[in-house]
Amino acid sequence: MPTSTAPARNWFDQGGAAYARFRPEYPPELAAFMASQAPERRLAVDVGCGNGQLTGLLAQHFAQVVGIDPSADQLANVAPDERIDYRRAPAEQIPVADAAASLITAAQAAHWFDLPAFYREARRIGSPGAVLALVSYGVLTLDSALDARFQAFYRDQIGPYWPPQRQLVDSGYATIDFPFDELAAPAMQIRCTWSLPQFLGYLATWSAVRSAREAGRAELLTAFADDIGAAWGDLRLERMICWPINMRIGRL
Repeated sequence: MPTSTAPARNWFDQGGAAYARFRPEYPPELAAFMASQAPERRLAVDVGCGNGQLTGLLAQHFAQVVGIDPSADQLANVAPDERIDYRRAPAEQIPVADAAASLITAAQAAHWFDLPAFYREARRIGSPGAVLALVSYGVLTLDSALDARFQAFYRDQIGPYWPPQRQLVDSGYATIDFPFDELAAPAMQIRCTWSLPQFLGYLATWSAVRSAREAGRAELLTAFADDIGAAWGDLRLERMICWPINMRIGRL
């Protein structure tokens, strides 16, 4: 039976649940490392938690975890967990008691914060010796048959539609102000094996993709989907995708 090399649907047209469905999962060792740096394991607070990808991993190491996000849509897609209390709030007004948290995290979110205000809140809610970790993951890589086409799409075609904050993510937050006693972090990666529809579904969650569509440049997306689909082969074939994890971690 012949197989199709084209996506089965328009994967650049996703609803609100797409973020939870298609975003890559953090490796368990990321949460384990951050927990190992905390002075104790009573409470961790995950700020800008989205649909709870990192929050759920932290719950394996702490008696209680609070997940904070300003988006009702994101919080509607979390997986319920009795160890986690999800609360709708901005990073600059964290609804947690003073000196309560031994670990405060922000994963793929700090570039959206008013950092001075967030840092004031982190210092307020942090217990003595508490740890703050800003986590991001960089530009993905595919295998050699596909990566050049993807990198051209990311840098040259969709690149102009990224918000300015994306540069902070691409640099691994290396250029942001981080006025804390910084700790060394081990090298880590996110690794997934995805089919073509999963990969294109992930790209559909990008703000740059939405911006390109709103600007009337849907042909950029269609051309990329056609090219990558032809190079991918059977759309059910799973290929390895990797993202480097970057971290700024320090004591408050």
